[in-house]
Amino acid sequence: MNRKLIRPDLSEHKDQFQSSVKMYRRKPIPPEQTNAESFYYLKQMTNKTRMVIVLKDGEQIRGTIEWYDKSALKVHRLHESNLLLLKDNVKYMYKENEDKAGDVD
Repeated sequence: MNRKLIRPDLSEHKDQFQSSVKMYRRKPIPPEQTNAESFYYLKQMTNKTRMVIVLKDGEQIRGTIEWYDKSALKVHRLHESNLLLLKDNVKYMYKENEDKAGDVD
């Protein structure tokens, strides 16, 4: 006796299965590097924007950013020596022209 295997058409079930799997997929993990930091530094370097860099201990460094890498910034100061700052020591920074007029130390 010769038996013939009959396979059902699973294409319609396959479409249903794939659409239900798509609902349960997680969002992709965001990229580790967004390039926002690089874009900001390059813009400030190109424009030679005077910056105020506030360190974690409260000290303020004023100057322009000459170059940067993954872990450091080189700050050019007019009448003082240039500084190489580790980014780990920087609390925040802002443009010098955004400094408040009533802010006197």
